[in-house]
Amino acid sequence: MTHEERARAYFLEGYNCSQAVALAFAEEVGLPTETLAKLASSFGGGIGRMREVCGAVSGMCLIVGLLYGYDDPKATTEKSAHYARIQQLAADFKAELGVDTILCRELLGGADGRNTEPTPAARTASYYKKRTCADMVAAAAKVTAAYLESQPKK
Repeated sequence: MTHEERARAYFLEGYNCSQAVALAFAEEVGLPTETLAKLASSFGGGIGRMREVCGAVSGMCLIVGLLYGYDDPKATTEKSAHYARIQQLAADFKAELGVDTILCRELLGGADGRNTEPTPAARTASYYKKRTCADMVAAAAKVTAAYLESQPKK
């Protein structure tokens, strides 16, 4: 199963968009799925369902940060390189979907894009039919996998 397929399956299982992307890479980051799901849990629905940065993008950034991020607060060169990496991944995500935004509210559009009630909608057939979130998690996983494949093995 590809990372895209895994991310889509996790989303369809009921995980939020950020968790779905992150969990698709559990093996690569070497964290238990429970830990990874908790780390990504706040970013669903555009961060706490506030419809800000798409959770799929946040999940992508979480994984790349765990694998290639910096941990020294004085590491200016590494910080700049990491931010450039994240900006490129965001651009790749937008290109993959043919959109010009990474904001959840703009990606969802319509009434769903403005709904910031903290209680998520029930995951019904109708929910999945009108939402493009499964496509977004698959796109984020595809972009992440391509990035990981392009990097030298550690």
